[in-house]
Amino acid sequence: MHCPFCQYPDTKVIDTRISDDGYSIRRRRVCAKCSRRFTTVESAMLLVLKRSGNIEPFDRDKVINGVRKACQGRPIREEDLKALGQRVEEDLRSRGLAQVRSEDVGKAILAPLKQLDEVAYLRFASVYQNFEGLEDFQRAIDELRVEKQE
Repeated sequence: MHCPFCQYPDTKVIDTRISDDGYSIRRRRVCAKCSRRFTTVESAMLLVLKRSGNIEPFDRDKVINGVRKACQGRPIREEDLKALGQRVEEDLRSRGLAQVRSEDVGKAILAPLKQLDEVAYLRFASVYQNFEGLEDFQRAIDELRVEKQE
């Protein structure tokens, strides 16, 4: 790690702590040349393979914004959306993979969204699962009813 102040290539770690989210590490470092201290944050990168073949870093805010669209006009709090985003990220990271498909991200959203709001779930599922007609909506509604009765 190069010192950000003098660019000297040798620094020493003097303290290491796990961040609040549990997915990154905060390290305090000191430069061997100028003795200035600085902090670095290291995190394991989760990548998403898009349908187009492009690869991009996982973005929790992108998940939240996508779900927010499905929740428009519904009585859903911002805290609930953030918790859903965190739950999706934790689910994906728990798989132990460095890269997931965008389809896996969508599937990881469906279960917690179903628990949060059934109407928002149907809206999201209709786009994500490419509903083509009323039969697709009816099948999804019937599945929700069966799950509710169990």
